Amino acid sequence: MAYGIAVRPSGGARTWTVVDASYRTVGPVEEWIEAHRHLWSPNTVRGYATALAQWWTFLEHRDETGRWREVGVPAVTGFLSWLRNGRTVEYRLVPAEEQPSAATLEARLAALISFYRWQQEVFGVPVAGRLLRGTPRRMPARGLLAHLDARSAPAPSSLVRVRRQRHHARPPILLPQQVQAILDGCAVADHATGDWAGNLRDRLLFAILAETGARLGEVLGLAISDFVLGRGGTAFVDIVPREDNANGARVKMMRPRRVYVGADLERLLADYLTYLACRATDLGLLVTVDSPLLVNLHRPPLLAPLQEGTVRDKVNALRCKGIGPKGWTPHWFRHTHASALLLAGTPDWVVARRLGHAHVQTTLDLYGWVCEDEALRAAANWKFYAAGWQVNQ
Repeated sequence: MAYGIAVRPSGGARTWTVVDASYRTVGPVEEWIEAHRHLWSPNTVRGYATALAQWWTFLEHRDETGRWREVGVPAVTGFLSWLRNGRTVEYRLVPAEEQPSAATLEARLAALISFYRWQQEVFGVPVAGRLLRGTPRRMPARGLLAHLDARSAPAPSSLVRVRRQRHHARPPILLPQQVQAILDGCAVADHATGDWAGNLRDRLLFAILAETGARLGEVLGLAISDFVLGRGGTAFVDIVPREDNANGARVKMMRPRRVYVGADLERLLADYLTYLACRATDLGLLVTVDSPLLVNLHRPPLLAPLQEGTVRDKVNALRCKGIGPKGWTPHWFRHTHASALLLAGTPDWVVARRLGHAHVQTTLDLYGWVCEDEALRAAANWKFYAAGWQVNQ
């Protein structure tokens, strides 16, 4: 069985690679990852390493690792079937009880095709030619807003496809009371003492996600100076691309943007910074405007940047307490924020800029249903959702 493992080279940042059943680095995969490591975010590297580790495991089960340069469409379709069947067998009469989603299968297939396309360009491995059909002679029909989409011209498409439902699943969202429950599950104000009871840092984290619609990696990469207080004006958060964050956080596509926020989040930040300064003084550690905003306050390494794994642990702890809907993740705050803005009548191009989408068509593809679904508008409480989605931070 192959594994995707985290490694930290001497003097370098943490990254991922793939080892085989004998715990030897899988050379072809490592060459591909190494050629792109500086272009991808750490999460992308981890995702691709996971996909290729599963592919190598599949080849090991078939005893075909020595023939990885010779596979074709039958092997790739067998790989997808193997994933659907719980990574145990390729064919099964009765479907597995828990199958990976179509989106997961598409991500695994995309990583595999990317790997073989690079191998073909660099080393002449012919597998990609067997998996892709040629560029279509005729241009596909262009939508009404196609002029806003600056994506590349049509490219060869995969002969292997993942069947998806005819109607795309809508992004999951959180109701206002669910957002409030998550925030209160982290920390609540003690009006008797004027202090916060609980973990104020975690409340600030989820409040920023809810208020800005930012991605988790973007929030984990914030420095103290990136959150600018209003001082009579409107406070804002600068999403600043950095490649040297100690926790590996990265802004997607390295595109900077500014997101304006409300007074409630500004007051919560002020309380958190006060607590952070007092904590740093007690520890005898230095905090500057260039220090990470979200840090470890009670566990070593103290004042080190908050890690994504710690956030996952917090989400799991809240789920175990029955807080929030089943299976919620930090990314649900982003979907909720976008849906609320569109329900409030915010122009789609404004929402696209606030979310950091490269094209407004991406926003419409994901959230266009919000403005079109009359049943949603008629549902109980949704009529007031746009006005009431903001929670007490």
